[in-house]
Amino acid sequence: MPVTAVPSGPLVHRPAPAWAVRVAHLIPLVVLPSGLWRIALVAGVPIGAAAHGAPVRPGFGESAYIVSLSLVSEALALLSLGLVRPWGEVFPRWLPLLRGRRVPPPFAVTVATAGAVAVTLIWGYAAWGVVVRGNDLGFTPSGFALLVACYLPLLLWGPLLFALVLSYRHRHRVSR
Repeated sequence: MPVTAVPSGPLVHRPAPAWAVRVAHLIPLVVLPSGLWRIALVAGVPIGAAAHGAPVRPGFGESAYIVSLSLVSEALALLSLGLVRPWGEVFPRWLPLLRGRRVPPPFAVTVATAGAVAVTLIWGYAAWGVVVRGNDLGFTPSGFALLVACYLPLLLWGPLLFALVLSYRHRHRVSR
């Protein structure tokens, strides 16, 4: 049986509190409705998506992009679990130069904070656009309501991720 690298160093490590574990599991769930909405759009489900009165029918390239966006968004949301699980503290074996080494807490905090800021700005800007322009694409009223209901949870992604970062940072303080 091969020996696996164990995180080492002057870290004071404590298990994630229950609230942080719940938040880490909640993040992929707040991202899921928008991805399902996009998949439904590509699949041709009548969700009231219209542009200037005509049903939206994305072409092959647009469909590939939309599906990819949904999958990548969900994968990034699932990475938040790494802030509360042991697998997020050691680089995976498939990374050539880093395999088995401890993830430096400052690196994890920096990357996760950048992600929290990015999704907060992206979805905050998108929400502001909806507030300012409203239903300017001509969606049916029920289609627009469904769009808003599916995308509104994304506003929680950044703040929830930032709360996880603070918890992770608190648990992984370097002892002196």
